[in-house]
Amino acid sequence: MTIFDGLSKATRRLVQQDFEPYSCPSGTVIFEQGDPAVFLYLILHGSVLTRYKPYDGPSMNLITIHAGDAFGWSAVIGAPQYTLGALAREDLQALRARGASLRALAAEHPKEGAELLDRLAQLVSNRWKDANAQARSILERALPHNTRKRK
Repeated sequence: MTIFDGLSKATRRLVQQDFEPYSCPSGTVIFEQGDPAVFLYLILHGSVLTRYKPYDGPSMNLITIHAGDAFGWSAVIGAPQYTLGALAREDLQALRARGASLRALAAEHPKEGAELLDRLAQLVSNRWKDANAQARSILERALPHNTRKRK
């Protein structure tokens, strides 16, 4: 399953324009917690380990994200910084899109934006049982007001 699965042809065409290839070898720090949140990444091959550094302790490894999943959600919701770090556990092949571009797409194309919003919420909520509504709410608050009304 990817962000593109289940999207209409029109939405897929718009969204795919915003994605670019990204690759790196195993062991690469893709971004650190606190770095500017710029890109959402979609893993095609390989895996990524997410890490969290509390202010009063050492870094903790959280979850491993595999092909078909995405990371870098802070960029999509418009957060100024990534809340977690990301490290390539294996050689990584991915697609990435600027969060600002995806938010602009949703603003300019409300129908397609609503479809993208649903798909993003579904993708992120696969990590947490019964979290779809919460993920949708978080993503919805980050996008311009006119994309919240579904057509």
